[in-house]
Parts: sequence; structure tokens; C-alpha cells
Amino acid sequence: PVTAGSIVVPYGHVIGNEKWRGSEVAQRLQGKVRLIFEDGLGLVDFHLSNKTCILLISEADLVAGDEFKRRLVRFRNASSLRGIVIVEKTPISDQYYSGVQKLVVLELGMVLLPVANQGEASQLIVQLVSFCLISKHGSSLWPQVREQSRDRGANPFLRKQRAQLAEPAVLQTVQRIPAVGKTKALLLLQQFGSIHRLCNASIDELEQVVGQTAAQQIYSF
Repeated sequence: PVTAGSIVVPYGHVIGNEKWRGSEVAQRLQGKVRLIFEDGLGLVDFHLSNKTCILLISEADLVAGDEFKRRLVRFRNASSLRGIVIVEKTPISDQYYSGVQKLVVLELGMVLLPVANQGEASQLIVQLVSFCLISKHGSSLWPQVREQSRDRGANPFLRKQRAQLAEPAVLQTVQRIPAVGKTKALLLLQQFGSIHRLCNASIDELEQVVGQTAAQQIYSF
């Protein structure tokens, strides 16, 4: 069952499924976010404060068979929560990735973020928690930030955000999009502020940042 929706998660906190206690991802989260373990999350691995849930697919899950696919489908069918799927894409699990991408993005319509290991997964979760806080305390600032971004160097808030958005795990994730290198990844994160906003950007919005050809490839991906 999907029971995470009944749990109220304070901002800056992460509720982790008890099964991840002692894991590398949990150890790396300690001290960076307020992590609390709960054995009643059901299908969810980590629950964030803005009704966003993380479903973490490990290398072992991919190699073991299709049980993780059934879990994703059950979550999508039973929950109205925002589900973000983080998958360990390693040399061992790479052969399974295209199938996961097709299921998660095309069939289930969920966000898929590949990482190289659980260390990167923890960095990504920390970044998502930061975006939750920004959304709570500064959502009204986003239109101003995007407007003032045309005036280079005049907005200290924007410069602070750029420094945060360059975190390696997030930057590397965006660089995995076809036609996106480091420069374009930085431009996209500076413009849209989060991976979630980037995923929901229109072709016209993307074109303003990276041009028509790259925008079409990014949008299709």
C-alpha cells in the first residue's frame, strides 16, 4: 500500500523507509538533512516535505528482476503523490536502463533521475530538499529571479542560487540528457532553478536557453 501520503513531513526533513536504515544513502544523508525512519511508508523509499516521494531503484533491484517495475506501477496507480524515481545506472545495470526509462517516463509519466551510486543519490535527495525549502520560502521570487537574470550580475539572490545549483550530482544528472554538455546544463539549471521545472519546460522556453535543435532533443527526452 501507499501510506506515505498520510504522513506530514516538516520542511527540511526526510522520512526514510526503515529498510534503508544503515545503507550508504542513509549514512550520507545524516547530518545534511533531518532524517527520520518510519516502517509505514509502504512502496515509498523516502518522503519529502512537499508531497514528493522518492522511489530508489538500486543496482541490485535492476539485476534481480521485475519486482521493482511492479512496485512503480502500483505506486503510480494508487497514489496522487509526486513520485521521483532515482535509479542506479552503473556498468552492471546499464543494460537495463533503457527499459526502465521507457517504463518510468513514457508509460508512467514520472520523473527519472539516473545516478552512478548511492552517494550521488543522497546528494540528489539533499538538493531536492533544498528545492522544497526554496519553494516554500521563495516561490514568489522565481518570476523576479527569471526576469532579473537578463541583467547579468545585478541580482545577488540569483548568484547565490547559481552556486547552489552547480552541485555535482545535479549537474551530472542534467548532463546525461542528449545534446546537453556542462555549459548547457549550467544554463538550464540557472534558468529553470530545478530539475522538476526543467522537466516541465515547454519547447519555447528551452529554445530561449539552448536554441531550437537542442531544445527539441531535450523536450523529446
